Amino acid sequence: MTEEVAVLGAGMHPWGKWGRSFVEYGAVAARAALADAGLEWRDIGSIVGADTVRGGYPGYVAGATFAKALGWQGARVTSVYAACASGAQALNTARAQILAGLADAVLVVGADAAPKGFFRPAGGDRPDDPDWLRFRVLGATNPAYFGLYARRRMAVHGDTPEDFAQVKVKNAGLGALNPYARYRKRVTAEEVAASAVVADPLRLLDICATSDGGAALVLAGMEFARRHGARDPVRIRAVSTVTPRYPNTVLDLPDMATDSAVAVRPPAETFRESIARAAYEEAGIGPEELSLAEVYDLSTALELQWYEDLGLCGEGEAAKLLREGVTTLGGRIPVNVSGGLASFGEAVPAQAIAQVCELTWQLRGASGNRQVAGARVGIAANQGLFGHGSAVIAVR
Repeated sequence: MTEEVAVLGAGMHPWGKWGRSFVEYGAVAARAALADAGLEWRDIGSIVGADTVRGGYPGYVAGATFAKALGWQGARVTSVYAACASGAQALNTARAQILAGLADAVLVVGADAAPKGFFRPAGGDRPDDPDWLRFRVLGATNPAYFGLYARRRMAVHGDTPEDFAQVKVKNAGLGALNPYARYRKRVTAEEVAASAVVADPLRLLDICATSDGGAALVLAGMEFARRHGARDPVRIRAVSTVTPRYPNTVLDLPDMATDSAVAVRPPAETFRESIARAAYEEAGIGPEELSLAEVYDLSTALELQWYEDLGLCGEGEAAKLLREGVTTLGGRIPVNVSGGLASFGEAVPAQAIAQVCELTWQLRGASGNRQVAGARVGIAANQGLFGHGSAVIAVR
């Protein structure tokens, strides 16, 4: 087990389509996190920014950009990029700096001003980029991939479009309770079924939108936290940033092919399963000890897959878990009580940080009418392009 670090502050800018710079969203979230921690910006020894990226190109150096927006004060600065896992990588970098003695308190921040519609690659030829290849050669947009994944669950496990719709119904109901969510309206299964088909069997309400938004955390060493009056803070106990193992026999975005397993036996677990296992091993806990989970629901079908990848149930049992109400508020293991990406949309550099903000508020017992009773242990999980694993375990 790695030494724990404290989460002293959490802050967000509401998700939406605001038409302003990502820097503004990140600065608002950062100031909120600092206020929550009871610290001034000058108290921060390091800032780690999750890069805002377009089409595979890191065009915005987020760490220094946010430091400038908050006011130059000499803090160390780091910028990281791991697509949707950028926030977890930034958090892990901050934790490493604290445990190495390089800083007592570190600000982690990510924000985005996403383009309208589904993500598409930037112009130019990049034949060595699997993301470019699937878009340009195969015409496989993100929704097309999500649809194929949903079809696989239907064929292998017997999931139905009605199951997928119930994920949206659950998350929309929870997002309606979250002041930071973009979509704060409950929906019915009938409304999901009546929305436009995007990539069969998935409809418009099965797939998350792109959004503007920002999120920030203030992490600190335990001694620093106690000196500043935080006697029982939420603590980060594990961060998993693993990569896949060869051969990969299950499709994972952005790759549209698997490795041959003729000469080499495939690993005993899939990539996403290995992300969760590494986090559990570092934290010294198992999935049975979780109070809640925040997972990366790019589509409704993908949320169901995470139930199995996190070990909340056996293979093929995710839909049963959902139908029995296990993963809703009041169930044994609520999932995406924030409302998930279904309610927020993708603000890529911010979303893994936002997941940990939700865990922090839940573990503090400060989530109002979406509070998970007696929450003590939470996991946040997602995955970034090109083999970036991402899982964070927080405890109280």
